Amino acid sequence: MKYYILAGEASGDLHGSELIKELKKQDPSAEIRFWGGDLMASAGGTMVKHYRDLAFMGFAEVLFNLKTILGNIKLCKKDITQFQPDAIIFIDYPGFNMRIAKWAKEKGFSTHYYISPQIWAWKESRITAIKRDVDHMYVILPFEKDFYEKKHNYPVEFVGHPLLDVISEKKDGNFSEFRKLNNLSAKPIVALLPGSRKQEITKMLAVMTSVADSFSEYQFVIAGAPGQENSFYEQFLTNKNIGFVSNQTYNLLSISHAALVTSGTATLETALFKVPEVVCYKGNWASYQIAKRIITLKYISLVNLIMDRLVVEELIQDDFNKKSLINALKKIIDPSHRATILEDYNLLEESLGRSGAARKTAEKIITSLL
Repeated sequence: MKYYILAGEASGDLHGSELIKELKKQDPSAEIRFWGGDLMASAGGTMVKHYRDLAFMGFAEVLFNLKTILGNIKLCKKDITQFQPDAIIFIDYPGFNMRIAKWAKEKGFSTHYYISPQIWAWKESRITAIKRDVDHMYVILPFEKDFYEKKHNYPVEFVGHPLLDVISEKKDGNFSEFRKLNNLSAKPIVALLPGSRKQEITKMLAVMTSVADSFSEYQFVIAGAPGQENSFYEQFLTNKNIGFVSNQTYNLLSISHAALVTSGTATLETALFKVPEVVCYKGNWASYQIAKRIITLKYISLVNLIMDRLVVEELIQDDFNKKSLINALKKIIDPSHRATILEDYNLLEESLGRSGAARKTAEKIITSLL
């Protein structure tokens, strides 16, 4: 059968690659076209567009890039029409994907959503479009099933969190070799995960790297995103206590003592690697002012949202500054505070369900088409 997969960010590329592997395993004749990244390409299939050409962050940025976005939507519709897939699979990225889903449903395509848009956080009104345009929804967070089924009377499948599979595969490795290859010293590591888009990376690293001199007994290591050139990060490597690794975030987290992490999927990844973290966020001023008024959540990190209480500290917008970051980092390297965080991480992992999310999702998609 033919599958068309749409992922617009680095995390979607990761989960999309696992889904492609499972679709090919369960349907050896599968033909796959996708919008995604290098991981999906290596899993097999034909790339139409790379996510780095799609990722615009925040309300203001979307407005400034509206012409590009509309051009991408037009291209996507044309490519789907030519390919005529048996199923279209959307992975998160709702601003783009929900527009395509509406059109696809009208054209009679089978629509599947793997990793729900976070409408429980904002734009809950999207439930009307989801009910109308999405034939099958596969959710990965435990509270999402109740949200959809009890609150909105819309049946969904809870498949467990795909990170459980990905991370269990990555926890073992030759880490002394990893240190050597990346010129890392024997000092304990504070990982810096600044996001995947240029505009957020620049904002986040300006503050994250500023605290390095206050912790000379640690080495700070930037996790370079897969969609960015290594040369882009050189501007942040002005301190001898700051290192860099490219596209090796999981290996880095496997040997890290602590982490400073931009809000997003990376906060959950860091927790599953059992690394105490400080969650950071600083957006465009206009975007933040709009978001503040329409998002009603108590927390911004997935760790705290899933646990429904404060497990990891969050520094948002003006609170994300050098002084606050130094204080927050001091706390998570303190042994007694670390022990509490690690206990909470174990409870978090238990709540995410069993492994096999991509396998179960592929199985359900294929079964629905038979």
